[in-house]
Amino acid sequence: MKIFWDGISKNIIGSKIKTLRKENNLTQKELAEKLQLEGHEFSDLTILRIEQGKRFVSDFEVIILADFFGITTDELLIKDHKDDKSM
Repeated sequence: MKIFWDGISKNIIGSKIKTLRKENNLTQKELAEKLQLEGHEFSDLTILRIEQGKRFVSDFEVIILADFFGITTDELLIKDHKDDKSM
């Protein structure tokens, strides 16, 4: 399987996840714990690495995170140009 990477970030949802987490007044640990209570394998390190763009995010994880925050996967996947470090 070929994984596409722009050399800057391994995902495009990290900054959005961080924003949503903070808007919901959650720490990375609290978010991970809530996801674990729903039966998903997320740790605070997983959340940190997603937010920093150091971790690839699978399609099923995108769905889990979008559902958790009550948004669509499209909303989560739309890249905000102000967060684009290459610009």
